[in-house]
Amino acid sequence: MDKAVAEQGGEAVSTQPRAPRRALLLVVVALLALAADATTKAVVVARIEGREPVRLLDGLLSLDVIRNSGAAFGIATGLTIVLTLIALGVVVAIARTARKLRSRGWAVALGLILGGALGNLSDRLFRAPGLLVGHVVDWIELPHWPIFNVADSCIVCGGVLAVLLAVRGVGVDGTRTSGRNEAEPETGDDDRG
Repeated sequence: MDKAVAEQGGEAVSTQPRAPRRALLLVVVALLALAADATTKAVVVARIEGREPVRLLDGLLSLDVIRNSGAAFGIATGLTIVLTLIALGVVVAIARTARKLRSRGWAVALGLILGGALGNLSDRLFRAPGLLVGHVVDWIELPHWPIFNVADSCIVCGGVLAVLLAVRGVGVDGTRTSGRNEAEPETGDDDRG
């Protein structure tokens, strides 16, 4: 018997995870990422901004607040409005995708990306110098690496997870692409995707 469909009282009942459960997981992950980003930014702005950088682990990690008007790695400095619109587009695209979401892995990946995008978007919307042109608070510094924040980390981790899922052939809708390029529904509620 197909594991994705079970017989119950003579009727076929799908055992494939429902979209609302996966959408809820996406929202929970996004809110946790957003909360972690907002909390850490509030703490470092209150305690570190305007002071000497805090050196940890023999200089392997430094905490130093900068205000970034561009994207990651200092790209697109001065294009804050464009970056704000792109972030809004990402949020809308993820919200639309959530309706067909059936994969736990994709829920986590998109939740991380959404939470990170919202974290940096909130800076662009509400921080100085003003609405839609606010500068993002970056504060984590590693040697030979641009300074970043928790939101950036969530976006990168979510992106890496999304690439791994895509390479493994796991679809947002919970289907897997076999080696013959045929879509197969994922079975049960396991953690394969």
